[in-house]
Amino acid sequence: MIVPANHNLSRRDRRDFLANVGKGMLVASVGSSLAFDLGLCPANAAEWDDVLTFGDMEPLVCLMQETPLDKFQATIVQKLKSGTDMKTLVAAAALANARTFGGQDYDGYHTFMALGPAWEMSKELPEAQRALPILKVLYRNTHRIQGHGGRDHDVLHVVEPASIASNSDGGTLLQEATRAADFERAEAVFAALATGPVGEAYNHLQYSVQDEIDVHRIVLAWRAWMMLGITGQEHAHTLLRQSVRFCVDTEQSMKQNHRQPSEIRGLLPKLLSNYGLLEKPAGSRDPGDAWVGQMCQTLFSSKRAQAAEAVAAALAEGISPEIIGEAMSLASNQLLLHDPGRRAEQSSADKPKGSVHGASVGVHASDSANAWRNIARVSNPRNMAASLIVGAYHTADQFGHVGSEPLGYEALSQELPSDSPDELLKAVDNAVRAGDQIGAAAAVYRYGQQGHPAQDAFRVLLQFAVSEDGALHAEKYYRTVSEEFAATRPALRWRQLIGLARVSASEYGHPAPGQLEARQLLGV
Repeated sequence: MIVPANHNLSRRDRRDFLANVGKGMLVASVGSSLAFDLGLCPANAAEWDDVLTFGDMEPLVCLMQETPLDKFQATIVQKLKSGTDMKTLVAAAALANARTFGGQDYDGYHTFMALGPAWEMSKELPEAQRALPILKVLYRNTHRIQGHGGRDHDVLHVVEPASIASNSDGGTLLQEATRAADFERAEAVFAALATGPVGEAYNHLQYSVQDEIDVHRIVLAWRAWMMLGITGQEHAHTLLRQSVRFCVDTEQSMKQNHRQPSEIRGLLPKLLSNYGLLEKPAGSRDPGDAWVGQMCQTLFSSKRAQAAEAVAAALAEGISPEIIGEAMSLASNQLLLHDPGRRAEQSSADKPKGSVHGASVGVHASDSANAWRNIARVSNPRNMAASLIVGAYHTADQFGHVGSEPLGYEALSQELPSDSPDELLKAVDNAVRAGDQIGAAAAVYRYGQQGHPAQDAFRVLLQFAVSEDGALHAEKYYRTVSEEFAATRPALRWRQLIGLARVSASEYGHPAPGQLEARQLLGV
């Protein structure tokens, strides 16, 4: 291996450098195919000190990037059979995705956001089937990585931390850099912030995340944090910097297209200050079901600034953030239950007329609300309040995209011939397979009315979140509903499952690529 004359070696530990030289010589001597089989990445032009690598995880990360797609699932199943656990495979896929795309590829970051939900879904399945949702997303991940150009086109590289004063306001510094659309400065500032406690770096990041409303912006920020429980916090900088780059990328696009920044940039600091929320501890008051229903309707039907102020006022009154988040989640679900479905001119082969899976207003709103709620739960007091205020702003003013009345599932539920749990679950399954969105919603509504166990209804719908493509949203939305059902009061929570039934029927008939092969390999 020849080192370019102008290459700077001063930042590299000599031992690491010689190890990489040895690795390159081994690859050259045995050939790339055998080297790959031995767990080494093929040698390429990126073997220098700006290359982002992952220590002991590196061979698996390379496997995710470089394995030919027609051999990929067989390779992964063999890894499982030889003792590699599924959590480690998900972690490697997340790092491969982050290194390849850096939060700047539409299909790429959607796939990253599906990895954590797929891992959670696997825990709900019988042991023999637990690898299915993971294989589904890993296959999608490698397919997209190779479509992007593979290892030779990695977006993330080693970044040098900026020198910033210890008493600096890190969130403001990062926000200034992202607003300036300055990739180099934003990356350097965040690298410096990431040398401190992970939680503090995440709180600094929220200043930039809160600047605009975009489902991908907020869900990526949440799923990256959630993924740290799988990869370990030592990879926090790699995963969280995806959001930094997403924010800068958005800012560049806004400048190039002469789009004005969102109103929330000025409104948020004003509301935090006016309502005394900057350091105010969270309240704990639950004003009851009627209040939740009223706030849900406010968020569903109001203009954005009005909804944001309503939430700021509720926080100032000591109402629990969990209760406010519950209302926001229900308002998002209401968008789904009122949605007439995709119009003919918006339709495509995988999202036909009348469909609501994929990038529909209700699914997007629900995933966003779930992310805002989760970030509020893990943030400091300032960002807890800010996340709910911006989340309310994000949820509101979308009622113009849906109908004034919900789908007619309540009336249709009265026509079902039996209240038997088995018969109702069979009706759910049949309706989903028939693509009957209202019928599936009606059967789940009736099932919930009778007080039957929710886990059995989830079990029926989980199979479709695994088997169907879902236009990049099946895993995320299933996980959203699982979490929101658990976090919603009994009187209102079944709306979440009704929404999932509708989405399941909408997405049925579009099998996920690679799932048939995965089932054959696993023998299920």
